[in-house]
This record gives sequence, C-alpha cells and structure tokens, in this order.
Amino acid sequence: MPSSFEALTVDAHGLALHVRQRNAAGTPAVVFLHGWLDHSHSFDLVAEHLPESWRLLLLDFRGMGRSAWLPRHANYQFADYLVDVEAVVRATGVEAVHLVGHSLGGIVATAYAAARPSRVLSITLIESLGPTGGPPENALVRLSGFLEDLERAPNRKRYPSVEAAAARLRENNPSLPEHAALHLARHGTEPVEEGVAFTFDPAHRRRFAFGYDDAQWLAISSAVTCPMQLILGSEGFRFDDERSRARLAALRQLRPPLTLPGGHHVHLEQPKAVAQALGQFIPPTR
Repeated sequence: MPSSFEALTVDAHGLALHVRQRNAAGTPAVVFLHGWLDHSHSFDLVAEHLPESWRLLLLDFRGMGRSAWLPRHANYQFADYLVDVEAVVRATGVEAVHLVGHSLGGIVATAYAAARPSRVLSITLIESLGPTGGPPENALVRLSGFLEDLERAPNRKRYPSVEAAAARLRENNPSLPEHAALHLARHGTEPVEEGVAFTFDPAHRRRFAFGYDDAQWLAISSAVTCPMQLILGSEGFRFDDERSRARLAALRQLRPPLTLPGGHHVHLEQPKAVAQALGQFIPPTR
C-alpha cells in the first residue's frame, strides 16, 4: 500500500503554495506539475505505481487546487508559474530535481529547465509541446484581449453536486474515465452556497498579456540540456503539423515520443503505463 502524502506550505515570495510530499528522505526527488485549471491530485493514480523509495512532490500552481489565490483584481501571467517551481525546488533542499509536467505543467517545466539548467535532471512531458505561439504580430492581439478580459467579472460557476462537476469535466474530455473525473472533482471542488465550485481562481480564465511567439519558444526550448521524454495520448492533442515538427526538432535531448491509448489526460487513463515510463526513464538515484 503506498505511503501517504504530507501537506506542505511553500512560500513563493509571499504567496502560500500547497504541495503534497511523499517520502521526504527519498531519492530521486521528482516534482509534478499539473495542467491548466487542474490540481496536484491529477497525478495520484500515477503515484500509486511509482517506487516507494522516490521522493514525490506534487504542486498546486498558484490560484489552483489548494494554493492561495492572488488578491482581487490582480492578474496571473505565465512567468508566475516559474516562480512557483523555483519556490518548490528551493524548498526541497536538493541541488536538482526531475520534473514531470502535463499540458501547462510541461510548458512550465520546459521554460524552467531552460532558465535553470543546473536545477533540472530530466523532464517528462505529458501531452505538452509548448504554448500556442504564432507569429510576432499575435502580440498585439494578445494585449488587446488581455485588456478586454479585465472588463469581465470572473464567473465562478456553481454545480449542484460533485458528480455534476465531474460530468462537466467529461464534457471537455470525453475520453476521461468516470472514476478519474470523479477523483478530479472530489479533490478540485469545495462546498459553496447552492452546491460546489471548483477551487481554481476564475481569474485564470483571463488571457495573458504576454505570450511567446514561435521563434521565441524555439529559442527557449532548444536551450534545454537535460534528457527529455514525451508521452502522448492516441486521441489527445495532435502534434503532427509543421510547428510541432519544428518544436520536436528543437528538443535536442528528447527520446522518441511514447504514444499510449487515451486522450489529453492520458496519465489518468493509463496511470500504470505512465508510471512504468517514468520508472524506466528516471534514474533510481539523484
């Protein structure tokens, strides 16, 4: 039976981040980074199949899961997530960690490893190959959208039950098994008047003021020097266009991608296979 996780509070320059840790004395140290509007429990099913000897740290990004929200009227930006990773890596007390990132978490892991190469030993990307990107002229469109979003009040939708919240998750991810959706909903909602609401800050739905264009992202991702692996779902995001091929080529230390049956949340659909891939990729020490 896997050992239990302990809850930690990590300070990210004054913001309290929620982190769950298993086996604080273990090695290697592996930090898990979840996707947009998800939370650390999205990796629970994978963790059940990972070695007890590993030190696991599962982060809730700021404004998601059980981590603190920014003050009202503040805005989230992509670089904030790098601050969160930096805070967790420093809190481990080890020189370097292995990163596992799903979707948004994979984008953050790649950017962090490029900026902090000495702190990252390896990266496992799950359904993640970079931001939307596009040509440089998209920057103006993005800025306009950012200002437009400021005029819209964040809407925190209510659901009559956890089951109804889980059903909403499956609308966006039809391949997500019912038990996995319920797991995400149980750990990702809280009681409110008239039912439950997801714990993420609805301000996360606003567009970023700044985003990397294709050329900038290629420059960042090509700077990653640690070993990398990419795990894809057969029914997940499509990475077979010209942009994706350029991004794959830029990742110099990337192994041939592994495709498993499933969708964008393939780690929830195939947790044992994903754990096996991690076990074969991450060395048993460091």
